[in-house]
Amino acid sequence: MNSRRSNDQGQAFPLYAMVVVALVFAALAFFVFGQAAVVRSDAQGAADAAALAAAQKARDKLLPRLDLATLKPEDWRDILDGKSFDTEGACGAAEDFAQLNDATGTCSRSLLRFTVEVTTNGTVGDSVVPGTRDMHGKAKAVAEVVPRCELGSALTPSGTPTPGPTGPPSPGLVDIKCKGGKTVRFDPLNPDPWSTLAHRLFDVRLAS
Repeated sequence: MNSRRSNDQGQAFPLYAMVVVALVFAALAFFVFGQAAVVRSDAQGAADAAALAAAQKARDKLLPRLDLATLKPEDWRDILDGKSFDTEGACGAAEDFAQLNDATGTCSRSLLRFTVEVTTNGTVGDSVVPGTRDMHGKAKAVAEVVPRCELGSALTPSGTPTPGPTGPPSPGLVDIKCKGGKTVRFDPLNPDPWSTLAHRLFDVRLAS
């Protein structure tokens, strides 16, 4: 009887060992998938931040020829329609931002939409799953500059133009009607910097 019990235990041990090995492998594989998810999340975070950096760079910089103090209503229409941004350097800002997040990025632009694709410098690392040593995180994000203010009748010069000391009268106040019923009033004689106005006139957001 004891001999049979010993024999049964001897036969069961390899089975137990296989189960333990399988459980350990499953646990390690689960950990690897978790690490891969973290790397992928890092890549997406870097892509989102880089795309937003490109859009913000474009929004905050007008074409060099534009002087806010001398703009006519038609000039404001072009600005509010997103036609007067200086986008040079925007993609460079995205690629620089990707590097700050330990990734490499490529950026492309279509009007005021910026598409950034990034690859993390780090990998998932060595694991029980083959190929993870060279597995980098990859992600793509699109950000855009979106006008918040209406055109046409929303742009109405107000007040009386002030005669210049040696030239034509300077422009009067400009009222700009924006979403939410808010009004932005621009005074050419006491103008806010464009970086301040841009935040009020345009949104920067990730595109779905």
